Amino acid sequence: MEENKKFMSIVNEDGSVEKVEIILAFEFKDNKQEYVVYTKNEKDDNGNVTVYVSNVQYENDEPKLVGIDSDDEWGRIKDVLRELSKEE
Repeated sequence: MEENKKFMSIVNEDGSVEKVEIILAFEFKDNKQEYVVYTKNEKDDNGNVTVYVSNVQYENDEPKLVGIDSDDEWGRIKDVLRELSKEE
């Protein structure tokens, strides 16, 4: 199912560019915050694929991925991911 996969390029802090696979993009309607869940297809010691979640903010119409540091925000994101995992 490679043809259904979506990819994006991210620029790391050191300026290097990396291609990552988008798993999910969503927005909370109440605060208009956008998020993207993506993977570099890395596996941890247990064989699970590592996923990353970032807030999407725009600077001069260019998307920028920003870390999430609010516990409330993380709680809401985890709820979304739990709901999606139930649907699969």
